Formats: sequence, C-alpha cells, structure tokens
Amino acid sequence: MLKTLFLPLCFALVLGMMASCVNQAENKATEKEERSSGETVVEEQVDPSLTVSVDGIEGENIDTVQFKEYVFFSQSVPETVKARMQGKSMKDEARIGYDELRYLTVYHYDFEGHIQRGELVCNRAIAHDLLCVFRDLFAESYPINSIRLVDDFDASDEASMQANNTSCFNYRTVPGTSRLSRHAFGMAVDVNPLQNPFVRGERVRPATAKDYVDRTKNFEHKIDKDDYCKKTFSSYGFRWGGDWRNSKDYQHFEKR
Repeated sequence: MLKTLFLPLCFALVLGMMASCVNQAENKATEKEERSSGETVVEEQVDPSLTVSVDGIEGENIDTVQFKEYVFFSQSVPETVKARMQGKSMKDEARIGYDELRYLTVYHYDFEGHIQRGELVCNRAIAHDLLCVFRDLFAESYPINSIRLVDDFDASDEASMQANNTSCFNYRTVPGTSRLSRHAFGMAVDVNPLQNPFVRGERVRPATAKDYVDRTKNFEHKIDKDDYCKKTFSSYGFRWGGDWRNSKDYQHFEKR
C-alpha cells in the first residue's frame, strides 16, 4: 500500500521540480532578452543623504511637490541664506525684500547622470511654478550642470554663467544699461548658460560660450524650441529669451 502511494508522490514531486526549473529558465531568458533590448527598467537607488521627508521640512510658508522619494519645496528665505545673500545678490538699495522671495530646494541630474540637490531663490509669485518645472525636468532625467545660488560666485553673473550654473535671483541691471533685470525681482531663470548664451550682435555672454552661438549646429544641452526644457517652462507660462527679436538669450526664461 505504501509503495503504491510512494511512487506517484515521487513522480509528482519530480514533475513539480522540473516545471519550477523550466519557469526559472524561462524567466531568466526573458530577463536576458529584456536587458539586451534595453527595455528593462532598473530600479533607481535613492541616496538617503539627498532626500528629505515632508515632515522633516522646517521653516515658514512651506510649499511642496514630490516625485517618488524626492520632495521639492519652497520656504521663506532662512536666516542662514539671507546672510549668504546680503551685500551680494541682495543689495542694500534693492527695491525688493526677503519677504517677497522664496528659497527653493530642488533636485536635478548633472551632466554625468548623478542626482544632485540644488537651491534657488526666486520671487514668491513663481515659486510654485518653478517647483513644478524642476520636478518635471527631474522626472525626465533632464541634465542640468548645477543649480546654486549666484552668491557662491560673489553674485557675478559672468562667473556663474562661465561655471555653467543655473540660477535665478540676482539684484542687478541688464548689462550695458541702467535698467533692472528680471533677475533683480526673482522673475527669471537661466538654465545651462554656457551652452545657451546671450547673443546680441558680436556680444556673447558668457564670453567663453562662442562655440555655442551657431544654433544650426548640433551639440549636447542645447535649448531650442523643441527642447523639453523650453516646452516645460512654456507650459507653466514662462517666456523664452530664444524668441526675442533684437537679441537672443537662449538660457533665459522669465515671467512678467
């Protein structure tokens, strides 16, 4: 009786093991095919030193948007940031106060494909829109070289641009004029300025960007009318300097 029961059980066990091996082999083969075709989605490793939880954000006038584990947020300008700005991007004669500005923490992919945490100061009127813009750019892995306060460059717009730094607020005039720039009110952002210079006649800013003046050429990080960065800013109501008539400012996005 036991022998009669034992043989069928053994046979069933062997069949089960064979089926399991076949399934594993098929799964591995499928994974291999997906890897070779480039269709496999690799789960991104999150750097815990970069992320911050909503509950962990301190400050006043907090606003947040989120993509996966990454929280993009704005807040009133902290005292430590004011100390960095005073006398540099924030001048004593400024016609705008800190209460009209917001300090943003955003994330971006650098040119090497690494995730970095960046910071911006902007007008409170566009703070939420900028959070959404940079969230959308990050979600598409759009490369931005760096996002740092212009104060890290002693508020020198030229030095910041030559470092290919993306920035916003800087209380300054339009170069060569006495007219205040939109940056002076935190209403404009310059993105990847080295590859996307300001051009007016023979004048190029930054001065090191002459190789990128000819926009008929193809090169990395070029912003044109079909670029995702331009389309994203436009979708939130920003105007692009590349559409200007008498000059071109390919790095520049502003709101009126």
